[in-house]
Amino acid sequence: MSALDLTPRPGAAPFPRMVVAQAAMEARLMLRNGEQLLLAVVIPVIVLIGGVKGAEHVDLGLSHRPVDVFTPGVLALAVMSTAFTSLAIATGFERRYGVIKRLGSSPLPRSGLLAGKVGGLLAVEVLQVAVISMVGLLLGWDPANGFVGCLLAVVLGTAAFAALGLFVAGVLRAEATLAAANLIYLLLLAGGAVVLPSSSYGAFGRFTEWLPSGALGGAMRHSCLDGGIAWRDLAVLLVWGAAGTFLTARTFRWE
Repeated sequence: MSALDLTPRPGAAPFPRMVVAQAAMEARLMLRNGEQLLLAVVIPVIVLIGGVKGAEHVDLGLSHRPVDVFTPGVLALAVMSTAFTSLAIATGFERRYGVIKRLGSSPLPRSGLLAGKVGGLLAVEVLQVAVISMVGLLLGWDPANGFVGCLLAVVLGTAAFAALGLFVAGVLRAEATLAAANLIYLLLLAGGAVVLPSSSYGAFGRFTEWLPSGALGGAMRHSCLDGGIAWRDLAVLLVWGAAGTFLTARTFRWE
């Protein structure tokens, strides 16, 4: 009977394994936080129900049924709230309490931290999409067969907003990150064409199409209403994601 080989093999785990472990931890931490769940699920559901019911009494000039317009818009809002606001605030306080500093001393590189956080966000967004879609269907939502377009929009939107959220959290103090992330979220919710289409904003709508919020909302609505893929909006998200990743890699401070 051969002896056991107990020779140590020091070294970091493979990069994909480190990313998966980081993503699993990020998802668990977010699902345990009641405030994060409020921002991720409860507020979008309130916006969806309030928007659909309010549209019955106020003419918004929509070209489709309100529920068919609001549901993909609220799905986009949920992605933005989780990938940007929740991530920025959580990361800002992780930096304050030294969690990010300890990760910085591990073999996990900055790109692995970003990939792990994006993976954790995608796991949480599966729950968001399921809940919001169910509420939309109960309200009479009738989506087109645009699964591929929606999937691309969610993935690219998550990457873009996560990169921007990490950029904000990496250069500001925790309290400033909390204020800035919430302010940006409210501004994009009110005027970023995420819930309502760009056409609802008049001449200003042309500008909102180039915002990450407008591009994500437009891509989701195009896929759910027409069943197609909004390549221009996806390209805008790709550019924002690349810019955010570059800025995060250059400026992110571990403490």
